Amino acid sequence: MIKKYIQWGAIFALLAVILGAFGAHGLQGKLTIKQLSVYDTAVEYQMYHAFGLILVGVLSNYLDVKKLKIAAGLFLAGILCFSGSLYLLSCADLLNISGGLKKVIGPITPFGGLFFIGGWLMVFLAARERGEF
Repeated sequence: MIKKYIQWGAIFALLAVILGAFGAHGLQGKLTIKQLSVYDTAVEYQMYHAFGLILVGVLSNYLDVKKLKIAAGLFLAGILCFSGSLYLLSCADLLNISGGLKKVIGPITPFGGLFFIGGWLMVFLAARERGEF
């Protein structure tokens, strides 16, 4: 299990660096300041939770693996829903995403945030069960 979550975390961190560089260099002048800010938020949260996946992999040697598996799944879902929807929304004009589709994508973002919160809660519960708190 350790290897799998560390690998997923590394892949998402790698992609965050690539997407961040693309946003800084390739999207400048193509997106508004507000759109770039939304894009940057997507990159930032993707990177935080890529590190969260790596942390889950490392902690699986010490804490409740079942809860950590749930945490990892929630982090993955959060990255896809939160960051993914923000990437799409920030680049909607470039991708010719219509207003109707934007209305479908927009509500996905908060669910991604809830997945992140749930993931960190599961990490806390895995540690608490171990008697660390």
